[in-house]
Amino acid sequence: MSRRIALLVTGASGMALPRQLLKILVAQEAVERVYLVVSKGASQVLRHELGPDRTGAADLVAAAGLEGSEKIHTLRDNELDAAISSGSFRLDGVAVVPCSAGTLGALATGSAATLIHRVGAVALKERWPLVIGFRETPLTIIHLENMRRLAYAGASLLPPVPAFYIGGGDFERFLDHYALRVLDRFGIHDPGEAGLRWEGPTE
Repeated sequence: MSRRIALLVTGASGMALPRQLLKILVAQEAVERVYLVVSKGASQVLRHELGPDRTGAADLVAAAGLEGSEKIHTLRDNELDAAISSGSFRLDGVAVVPCSAGTLGALATGSAATLIHRVGAVALKERWPLVIGFRETPLTIIHLENMRRLAYAGASLLPPVPAFYIGGGDFERFLDHYALRVLDRFGIHDPGEAGLRWEGPTE
């Protein structure tokens, strides 16, 4: 079954996460289209973390080495009339990675001031898989309450916590592991390279 996934990137630190997730999503035969939205805040973080010339969705695509990919459709965060803003345009999964505290609060309260907020709200009401990669620490009671509300509403809270059991000091392995866990939420199983999934003790 071909799947249509929305990748919503907000203004929290961790732009290597959506870059890697985008690469792995596009590589999946099961994925027909990835709708990529980068918020204004995310554009500023992109500049700091991926280079001064990286300031928008097209630059994130380029950073992932995916220029010219027909699977990726970029949208502006102010395009509130975009097809993905409506529940009648079915998506098979929505990932907010990384998710800022501001976006977490907007989703928890049903705000729809931007396309990213709107798509998240639609995912909740339509019961589509919604992954929230909240990227903040330490957590305040406000963060915890917003995460509780979203969990009750049906979202999957999947903060980018390192999986130490995969071993090694390669940062790319952590990124790959996290991307595979996001795909799991969408019913897409990619085993990844050896050692990226827990297999129990070996003899």
